[in-house]
Amino acid sequence: MKRLQFKIACIAFFAIGVSITSCSDDILEENPRSVFTPEFFQTEAGVEGGITALYTHLRFLYGAWNYYNSTETGTDEYTWAQSADGNFKDMDLSGVGSIISTSAPPAGPWFSCFGAINTASGIIENAEAVGIAESLVAEARFFRGFDYFLLVQTYGGVPLDLGSGELAFNTSTFRGSVRNTVPEVYTKAILPDLQRAVQDLPEQPRLTGTVTKNTARLYLAKAYLTYAWWLQNPNNIPTYPEAPRQDPDGRDAAYYFQQAYNVATTAIDNPGPYSLLEYFYDVHWAPNDRHAEMMLYADHTEESEIYNGASLGFGISGAQDNASVWMATWNYTQIRSADGVAVVQREAAQSYGRPWTRMAPPIGVFKNTFADKENDSRYDGTFVTSYRNNRDKLSPPDFTEYPNANNIPVGPGEAVLTFLDQDDPAIDYSGNKASIGAGSLAGRSDFVINPGGISRVVYPGLWKLGTYRTDNNGGLGSPNAGLTRPFPIAKFSEFYFIAAEAAVKGAATQGGKTARDLINVIRARAGKWRFDNGEQEVRMEDNSATLVNNTPNPITIDFILQERSREYFGEGYRWYDLVRTQKWAEVAATYSIAGSAYGDHTPQTFTRTIEPYHYLRPVPQGQLDAMDVSDAEKDTYQNPGY
Repeated sequence: MKRLQFKIACIAFFAIGVSITSCSDDILEENPRSVFTPEFFQTEAGVEGGITALYTHLRFLYGAWNYYNSTETGTDEYTWAQSADGNFKDMDLSGVGSIISTSAPPAGPWFSCFGAINTASGIIENAEAVGIAESLVAEARFFRGFDYFLLVQTYGGVPLDLGSGELAFNTSTFRGSVRNTVPEVYTKAILPDLQRAVQDLPEQPRLTGTVTKNTARLYLAKAYLTYAWWLQNPNNIPTYPEAPRQDPDGRDAAYYFQQAYNVATTAIDNPGPYSLLEYFYDVHWAPNDRHAEMMLYADHTEESEIYNGASLGFGISGAQDNASVWMATWNYTQIRSADGVAVVQREAAQSYGRPWTRMAPPIGVFKNTFADKENDSRYDGTFVTSYRNNRDKLSPPDFTEYPNANNIPVGPGEAVLTFLDQDDPAIDYSGNKASIGAGSLAGRSDFVINPGGISRVVYPGLWKLGTYRTDNNGGLGSPNAGLTRPFPIAKFSEFYFIAAEAAVKGAATQGGKTARDLINVIRARAGKWRFDNGEQEVRMEDNSATLVNNTPNPITIDFILQERSREYFGEGYRWYDLVRTQKWAEVAATYSIAGSAYGDHTPQTFTRTIEPYHYLRPVPQGQLDAMDVSDAEKDTYQNPGY
């Protein structure tokens, strides 16, 4: 069997073969093949296998450390942490590195999406001949629109012709490439594919986790919104390839903001199988994964390494591993009791997992974004704020109570280190408490750290994406394996944000669905507590009225961005949100954080140099190296500034 290696330069054919048969649990079954050939796509099994492969390709981006880093580091949500290498420092733009064409993190979409796009085109071209239902072909149309949308947001205009014509299935090596303009990519590829997907997809998912009419509506609404911002270009951010900020059909930004609002509110009124969960805590509580609010995810499982896409015993933070949260996890295993015992062990549990200390949240996250930690449950449902004695899970178990702060003993399940909600001036940081330079407060058994004392080496972990296994058997489990949880990509809640943002930008609103009405649906939910994660205890409390009453009137884009960060913190949305609204330099130009040494609680302010050209990522050098064109043409192909 001949192995194909066609490229629009270095874009390889998508060669992950799978079958689409359903098992007793109505999930996608993945049966790896070494390669797809053009002939294979001319069979029913080939077309169906290609569709399942489109779901598989999500794992190469969502949950991958490099892509995750590129979406978060350098924003107001994350900066580089103590163990960061150049891959993380480069993305921060704070004088410790620079983004160049050989940088790995921003290259992910380029090398992942084009193969999937070509697979989708192969499905679309061959489906009718082999008798595949339009509803199934619509899944391929969705993914082609989805991938082109990700590409255009990341790099600007990208090629629609992969070697055989625009949006055509390519079956031969092609070492040239021409980039289309942003309007061409939207109006020829993204919008038509997503519109057709909305038309042809079913209301209910075909199998667990497959896309539906409302999944397509979400990305169509988001594409309308993003394209409208691009057309409006309020801060004169350059585009590439250079093109007038004009729609080929003569429609203006106002038209597309209205379309974004209309599609999003239609989905809210016709939710199908989706809904907002009652409590924010439950959106990310690991035993509740794949719930009614989750619309799209990169799936993983602890049932099979084949279906997981990665080892169940030891992760490598590469390929299809779900390892993003490791990057934002500090080395909590350095915590010691007052008598020097490692009381917090590495554990395959949502608050712990494998520490890499590559990304740290700046102090502004805790003092500004999540200023209200008492009423709003989202801070508690996002971070790990207490690290607890888990030596009872050792083999053999250790139930000893160890002296801790103020020589007060802490037993299994009790807090050893706590990040305080508010700064307490009485904190005593003298000495190397807990071996990590923590502080103490009179009468407390836990060591403590103020929000203003968070550093690049000790900071709250990211609970919402944390490790979860059901096979720990009462022990510490396998914390060094990649996560077996699905990585969230899209949620029903985003319809409210999209519609609200469009309304702020001038879309005519329906009764009961003004920007403030829509945002208050989200804020009302945020005020409801059922469990206190920091205290590890039941907390039945409803602060919805307080949050709703505190919502400003009128709503602004700045407030929507704050709310989006509170809702989706650390999930890979932030860079795209700041780029879409052209607020990146305004929001993230400076940040404060203490240094990389244990015991450093003195914040320093850092300045990022965010240039207009940074609003696009560089075309990867591997793409340019594989193109059989002149150096001058390669220079023209690359985004300016890189």
